[in-house]
Amino acid sequence: MQLFYNASLDNSFKQFSFPTEESKHIIKVLRKKEGDVLHLTNGNGYLFEAEILEANPKKCKAQIISSEKTITRLHTLHLAVAPTKMNDRFEWFLEKATEIGVNEVTPILCDHSERKVIKPERLQKIIQSAMKQSLQTFLPKLNPLTTYEDFLAKTSGELKFIAHCEDDEKAELKRRLAADKDVVILIGPEGDFSNNEINLAYKKGFTPVSLGRNRLRTETAAVYACTVVSIINS
Repeated sequence: MQLFYNASLDNSFKQFSFPTEESKHIIKVLRKKEGDVLHLTNGNGYLFEAEILEANPKKCKAQIISSEKTITRLHTLHLAVAPTKMNDRFEWFLEKATEIGVNEVTPILCDHSERKVIKPERLQKIIQSAMKQSLQTFLPKLNPLTTYEDFLAKTSGELKFIAHCEDDEKAELKRRLAADKDVVILIGPEGDFSNNEINLAYKKGFTPVSLGRNRLRTETAAVYACTVVSIINS
């Protein structure tokens, strides 16, 4: 099954047109014709079936013929991650976290951050593509780049963790998790969180956790954390 994305779709939206680029892909590449059925999602948990009415490579028109609400996860995962120095590593993390199952991602600015600018439009396209590729109907939320202090001041969750490399006493993440709980995890930059940032997280109710014996890159640590949460909730 090939999945398409259209944020404006709902149960009352009967007919619509695909953008030019997607229309060309459907008609010229996939060789779809009038009467063929396509699968779409609006990123809010709905799976739609739509029949092609006009196989125009510049403006493919279709009509929704059925819709189904998919099952919502009983937990949410919010990852706050410092953007990596190399853009492609952060993009890789977003792609894999979306495939595995993350609900929300907030890029955070830390004391040791090496990258302080991101391209949200490009990152959003990567998330959308990963959602479609993995046949999911929920689009993860990508928040604007936020300072570490602002994130801590505004965030909430049943289980809140910070993964850092200092020698504080900490259990492995998998030992601290419980199924069907809302989880927030802080992942720092390559230079790790500063001592001030670690102490501030403790004051805000975050628990220190280990992501294993090996020291991981930022993007690897974030994907690992996402995977562990997914396994606990599977």
